[in-house]
Amino acid sequence: MAEHGATATRILDAARAGLLADGYAALSTRKVADLAGVPLSQIHYHFRGKQGMVLALLDHENRRLLDRQRRMYGTEAPLWKRYEQACDFLEEDLASGYVRVLQELIAAGWSDHDVAKRVLADLRGWLDVLTSVAGEAEARFGSLGPLRADEVAGLIGLAFLGGEAVILLGDKDWGTRARAWLRSVGRLIREAEEAQSTVATTNSRRKGK
Repeated sequence: MAEHGATATRILDAARAGLLADGYAALSTRKVADLAGVPLSQIHYHFRGKQGMVLALLDHENRRLLDRQRRMYGTEAPLWKRYEQACDFLEEDLASGYVRVLQELIAAGWSDHDVAKRVLADLRGWLDVLTSVAGEAEARFGSLGPLRADEVAGLIGLAFLGGEAVILLGDKDWGTRARAWLRSVGRLIREAEEAQSTVATTNSRRKGK
């Protein structure tokens, strides 16, 4: 967390550990201070309190992951391969704890307007990336049926958020289903791309005759 000083970084690392262990509701600045080995006053100095601390943690994690998504979706690889990579990234984000952090703050936002506002702003950045990719698909394949590119992006984004929530509930069967449902979208994208490639190849051969 290079954008923070050493003490602030220790606090955010401790907040992350505490959030993953106990959840947002049970997280306290006192516990975080003890985990970080710093006076409680340092949390208030750097972040003003619990809310500012966890939002700073979310912002840092979200910026890093958005940069990763932009790099991945900005490659020349087929769309279906990029979508599969996004599904692979989900596994990384579950293992790293980012998904738990995000979902904890989504839940906290139900009763805290300031938390909700910040979480929605971060989610909007992710949705913008998806919308850009859906726009690319629309430009390549033509109309996406009755849906606009932003609507397709929204449905995919909501599918990932819902899938993450189900996986975090810890039921193995439901977790397996959620992962399979998300990856099934990749098969649809692959079929569309390969069909378009076949048509393009056929047309090219006809022109060459």
